[in-house]
Amino acid sequence: MATPPDRDSILIWQKSSASADGGNCVEVARSKSSVLVRDSGARSGAILAFSPAQWHLFVCLVKDGKMAPR
Repeated sequence: MATPPDRDSILIWQKSSASADGGNCVEVARSKSSVLVRDSGARSGAILAFSPAQWHLFVCLVKDGKMAPR
């Protein structure tokens, strides 16, 4: 399980350059021990924390088409 984010640390949030300005997007940042994900439309809302291994597996599954939207 990933370590909860340290909200006092400086995070650099990124989103895909292919996303539209008004679209439904997520932003991703790296902390010392986690990969963090948040809704770009609700930046002060919930942040999901994943271990680097969990995030890597998720990205691989998406790239392989095994995590298709429902």
